[in-house]
Amino acid sequence: MEELKEKASKKNQSVEKAFAIIEYLSEKGGPQRLQDIANDLGMNSSTVIRFLSTLQGCGYVDQERDTLKYYLTYKICAVSNKVSSNVELQGTLRPFAKEIAATLKESVCLAIEQDMNVVYIEVVPGPDQMIKTMQRIGNLAPMHCTGVGKLLLLNHKESYIDKMIERKGLQKFTDNTITTKRGLLTELDEVRKQGYAFDNEECEIGARCISLPVRDYSGNVVAGISVTGPVFRMDEIINDQNIAYLKQVAYEASKKLGYEEAKTQNG
Repeated sequence: MEELKEKASKKNQSVEKAFAIIEYLSEKGGPQRLQDIANDLGMNSSTVIRFLSTLQGCGYVDQERDTLKYYLTYKICAVSNKVSSNVELQGTLRPFAKEIAATLKESVCLAIEQDMNVVYIEVVPGPDQMIKTMQRIGNLAPMHCTGVGKLLLLNHKESYIDKMIERKGLQKFTDNTITTKRGLLTELDEVRKQGYAFDNEECEIGARCISLPVRDYSGNVVAGISVTGPVFRMDEIINDQNIAYLKQVAYEASKKLGYEEAKTQNG
């Protein structure tokens, strides 16, 4: 308890105080009185009620009608489960990323979709550490100009792509970036046919990647495995033999997630 109190008083920042309250309620395990929360965390009651009201409005905290005590809702569990699921996915797919990096001697990334973005969950640097700045664990990247992003878009209908364009736009990073809906849909048709996707200097001049889909039991693309390197080396790596190898590794990774080839696919 003293540790939580220290956290709350160390810095006068709203985020820290909000999380101190969340951690306090989690540690207590049951509904708590406003005054007890304030006293134990060393905050003013007016401050605590302000944060509790915000957390309640967001659905993370609720209040008993009869006792007026506060408690955490299951929305916290939903967030926790989502993080846990991503960590589990990362652990399952990491060996495949390492195998590819060791075989092809280039950087390999694992990425998933989050709020109409690509988010990197694992990065295995190549031997010379040549890797794009955006490819760091937790970093976000656009969907329209990354190999993994194109694969993940195969899960969605055209209406979703319309919403993505409305919200995010199709930002131009290089002269190779796809910047029109028609161009993106044409690209996705090609990706669907061939079973893999390219980023041909669309995010960064001098860098090229090939991405393969990882599917789960439903047949949806839940992640992408991306091999990235400088154009002059990737031109040598991207050949029929290596593409067949990458497809096989991606298939083996998908089987770990319950995927069966005979099931309905999106691409």
